[in-house]
Amino acid sequence: MSLTILFMPESAYGPTNNSIGIGDILRRRGHRVVFAAEASWKGKLEALGFEEDLVDLAPPPESDEEQDPGQFWTDFIRETAPEYRKSTREQLETVVKPIWAELIDGAKYCEPQLKAIIERVQPDIIVEDNVLTFPALVTAGKKFVRIVSCNPLEVRGENVAPVFSGLPAADRSEWDDFRAEYDRTHRELWTAWNEWCVAQGTEPLPELDFVHEGDLNLYVYPEIADYAADRPLGDTWHRLDSSVRETEETFELPFERNEGSLIYFSLGSLGSSDVELMRRVIGVLADTPHQYIVSKGPLHGEIDLPDNMWGAEFLPQTRIIPLCDLVITHGGNNTTTEALHFGKPMIVLPLFWDQYDNAQRMDELGYGVRLSTYTFTDDELKGAVARLLGDTGLRAKLAAAGEEIRRRDGLRKAADLIEQLGK
Repeated sequence: MSLTILFMPESAYGPTNNSIGIGDILRRRGHRVVFAAEASWKGKLEALGFEEDLVDLAPPPESDEEQDPGQFWTDFIRETAPEYRKSTREQLETVVKPIWAELIDGAKYCEPQLKAIIERVQPDIIVEDNVLTFPALVTAGKKFVRIVSCNPLEVRGENVAPVFSGLPAADRSEWDDFRAEYDRTHRELWTAWNEWCVAQGTEPLPELDFVHEGDLNLYVYPEIADYAADRPLGDTWHRLDSSVRETEETFELPFERNEGSLIYFSLGSLGSSDVELMRRVIGVLADTPHQYIVSKGPLHGEIDLPDNMWGAEFLPQTRIIPLCDLVITHGGNNTTTEALHFGKPMIVLPLFWDQYDNAQRMDELGYGVRLSTYTFTDDELKGAVARLLGDTGLRAKLAAAGEEIRRRDGLRKAADLIEQLGK
């Protein structure tokens, strides 16, 4: 039976690529797949074989100039970049809360658009990959799938560290204080959001959560790093060990390998907008015997690379990571899970949101090293590179783990579960 499946991913590369990967398998199986993505993705999804029925999250710009996909969040993150030098506790007020507020404004603005899309598309299943509820999606009377493509601490529990904190699993001394500060900074915003959602016809939200659960709930995180033993989930929850989009794109190294290692460096499409930080990391790594592939991001014209590096604005990350020996990353969930999918150790330089949670998780499990993003010393970064490259036992362990993660084929597992929900 052919299903009509409506995807609404967050307007960022990670969640959108995740939905594209799952949606492509469903489309190839004969299902109709429609994307209610944000308007800056216009034409990008249609080119991949999907239907587009797009939404605006704010009044469209007066200019007719075409925006890059996810441009709104690129601009927002760039403007708030000075706040990333603060602790995770301080960021609750100056980064996390403003992000929630922007997301809420967008959800309110596009609510009537989503209702019209659902009326036009008549989906059998609605799939949302976002951290926020869109009431139209959960009140449509259709099967609803929630995807968590951020760190799974997004699904809270008393025996796991609070989300966004980057606090260690083995030391609970600061957990309660962080939760209290989250309550203080977010209670008023959450209460108003919950009341608005209920007024649109939803069930009340879980305490201090901004999103509802679905009939089916999927989260992307390898079992080797998961928190499931400390925070068991219900029967509607299913782990995808990875969700690496398959592409026909190829990549060949544009240089000859030397005797050193090959390292991939990316702060993501948003983090790379911090040109000063990009230059600092590049400057330290220039004085090492290794070669580097650098994802330069939207401000690529402002980033010069030394002789041992090559880079571009956009790179086919999933084609590059398998070629490398080490990944230096901001700790976005997409890059973190892709590095584990291909069995690579990481150095993590977190900036905001769940990146601190991923950085802490990789460090405490020994799969990588967490560094202080703005205060690391040259010797700390160089030492982490040398230590991880020299740890043959860790590299063998991660290589074996990567083989198992790939065998589990998270994309097809997700597609199977969505199909089963529609039967």
